Amino acid sequence: MNMPVPKPLYLTTGEPAGIGPDIALAAYQQWAIHDRPIVLVGDKNLLKDRATALNLSMPPDKAIYHVSLAQAVIAGQLNPANAPYVLSTLDTALAAIDAGMAVGMVTAPIHKGIINQAGIHFTGHTEYLAQACCVDDVVMLLADRQIGGLKVALATTHIPLSYVPTAITQEGLTRTLNIIHNDFKRYFGKSRPNIWVTGLNPHAGEGGHLGREEIDTIEPAIIAAQARGLWVTGPYPADTVFCHSDIAAADVVLAMFHDQGLPVLKRTSFGHAVNITLGLPIIRTSVDHGTALSLAATGTADVGSLLAAIDCAHQMANAVTFSSNTIT
Repeated sequence: MNMPVPKPLYLTTGEPAGIGPDIALAAYQQWAIHDRPIVLVGDKNLLKDRATALNLSMPPDKAIYHVSLAQAVIAGQLNPANAPYVLSTLDTALAAIDAGMAVGMVTAPIHKGIINQAGIHFTGHTEYLAQACCVDDVVMLLADRQIGGLKVALATTHIPLSYVPTAITQEGLTRTLNIIHNDFKRYFGKSRPNIWVTGLNPHAGEGGHLGREEIDTIEPAIIAAQARGLWVTGPYPADTVFCHSDIAAADVVLAMFHDQGLPVLKRTSFGHAVNITLGLPIIRTSVDHGTALSLAATGTADVGSLLAAIDCAHQMANAVTFSSNTIT
């Protein structure tokens, strides 16, 4: 008996002047042997040009959802006229998921600066997708896809460092911890995920001598989470938490801001880590790197992180399918 073909993942091809089209084409070829199809979302002519330049096979028409560029692309040269196109690829993938045509989305890198230069306020994929899905709270998670790899979630994402202390509230941390707990159960098979939380200040505030955010905000949120049955500990000093002898026991480390947690993970895992948005009603994964304009159309871009993102989304989709088909 023939098994039904799983719903595809929609892969948005990112900033057209960057490596997004390149790695999307390369990933398609390397993923084609798997049982879950992927559909590339982008301009068909752009993809054809890159496939020719990189000596790659062009995917069949059924594997491309065409979205038209505003202007022709020169590899490596940003053009604000194509900023709406980039956002249109995201909207297309969201619409496909909403219509039941796709199981989730994987996103190639985009260039936030050129989108803002086009007059469109844009802080990142994470925030854009949250707004599009009418979700108030999401969590950015970077995960090393190697066995036993590190996972780092962020309490705040793309905001200036001076905004971070006021952005961290007990209520916000409570929602963040709930999202992490629930989505690790849903997608990663952790019935009671072990969540480690960092402090905000050096040495986790050193008993209030270096700041009171740990005492007034972070510790109460942890204690409240423990009272709800969540496995949460901390706050740990951020400069040593990743060196802790028991770090392997943590399912995820919740860092307070972007550049507190991600440099450590990217130093050890760059090229095979995955950016996952938790808290959305959809599956969304992405790469751990940027648009690499200087590498566009050169054939030197590494496809590893994108393949890891596709595989992660595939596994997440399988977890949801298995869960929904399990009789309890």
